[in-house]
Amino acid sequence: MDVRPPGHDGAHDLPRPGLPGGIHPALAGLLGSWRGTTEFASGPWGPARTVDAEVTYRRAAGGFAVVQSYRHVEADGSHFEGHGMFTLDPDHSDVFWYYVDSTGASPGTPTRCTWHDGVLRVERRAGAGWTRHSISLRHATPPTAGSPDVPVSGEALLHVTELRIASLSDASDASTAGANGKRPAYALVMTSTFRRS
Repeated sequence: MDVRPPGHDGAHDLPRPGLPGGIHPALAGLLGSWRGTTEFASGPWGPARTVDAEVTYRRAAGGFAVVQSYRHVEADGSHFEGHGMFTLDPDHSDVFWYYVDSTGASPGTPTRCTWHDGVLRVERRAGAGWTRHSISLRHATPPTAGSPDVPVSGEALLHVTELRIASLSDASDASTAGANGKRPAYALVMTSTFRRS
């Protein structure tokens, strides 16, 4: 029987002179295998839909990195996969994220993440615009009227992906306009909700 605490993969954090011990707190709780769904909003990327998805977070490089592997299968049998590597900047205790996926888009360079109020966030240039990823662990929350938070029961891993493209943010669609008459800078692409598997 596995008696490891949730989020710990059993690997020991080896102390090394001059280097931080352990994994950044933003990554420690993510370790392990997760299964759930990804809900896509409708947009230029396709119709609204929900697909089964899975993601794993594993230690790599002697504990100095965490590898993220995501996969989902579409109704037509095609699949999408993405792989990220989170590393720690020992000089600033920041997290960097390098990401590549099966769309074939240029992976770019590692991007510095922010961690605030339990949300690991990264904004990176991607093709014709920017993507913003927000990754967090959530515990049971009831639905709140008007809240953008996704209600969950038990522990859940949430990964929200948003996109900012000039053609999206410049369009004048009154149904999504804010109080200032402009559309939000980012449009929701997908929300993944996972439970430990």
